[in-house]
Amino acid sequence: MASMVSCKKKDSESGEFRVGMECDYAPFNWTQADEGEGTVAIAAGGYAGGYDVEIAKRIAEGLGKKLVIVKTEWEGLTPALTSGRIDAIIAGMSPTEERKETVNFSKPYYDSDLVIVVKKDGPYASATSIADFAGAKITGQLSTFHYTVIDQIPNVNLQTAMETFPAMIVALDSGKIDGYISEKPGAISAATSNSNLTFVEFAAGSGFSYELEEVQIAVALDKNNKDLEKINSIIDSITEAERETYMINALNNQPLVDE
Repeated sequence: MASMVSCKKKDSESGEFRVGMECDYAPFNWTQADEGEGTVAIAAGGYAGGYDVEIAKRIAEGLGKKLVIVKTEWEGLTPALTSGRIDAIIAGMSPTEERKETVNFSKPYYDSDLVIVVKKDGPYASATSIADFAGAKITGQLSTFHYTVIDQIPNVNLQTAMETFPAMIVALDSGKIDGYISEKPGAISAATSNSNLTFVEFAAGSGFSYELEEVQIAVALDKNNKDLEKINSIIDSITEAERETYMINALNNQPLVDE
């Protein structure tokens, strides 16, 4: 116990702002081999880019600290935060009630909605309602809210949750699944980088039911972190125009799959 407390104290008093993210969820965050526009070096090698990276840069600047990106698998993000290995999670994470039991969240820095990514030439590309996906093989990312809404599709053929979005794209491309749940920016990213894919979005009353906070994205902090108010103030200072520009740039700068 003493060693864990010491670790947290050391991190909080250092000149670094260590941010955990998958670096595998474009356009929010991704990995690339070479330095590029707006990228930040990853502690273990390579460079991270994306919307989350831009938000992390603004927060680090506001805190007067050096930004360090710590590439971490989704399942390992919360343990890394609570153990003191990182100072914050900025990784497209929604502030759900379940997560709030373990960590604190900032104000939202992005609002999204849920869509289903499908093959462009597949039988579900023209769907307009989740009811049109009856019998479809649908999945979502492991340990996310996305996966829990799939049961709202009548008679859905629920598939095992997958660990990453790239894994779901491969499964969809190969025909192993008919679609996967995504936030709209992630779906735009998938369709932009892979010409075989598109996504279905839904009019009010035709899509998934969920609470607003479940599709908002916020910064996660350890409950002992004293910077929550400062971070909220920094987030408030980022205008809607700046946020829109960050997302447009992320979509334009993301690594592409197609030739």
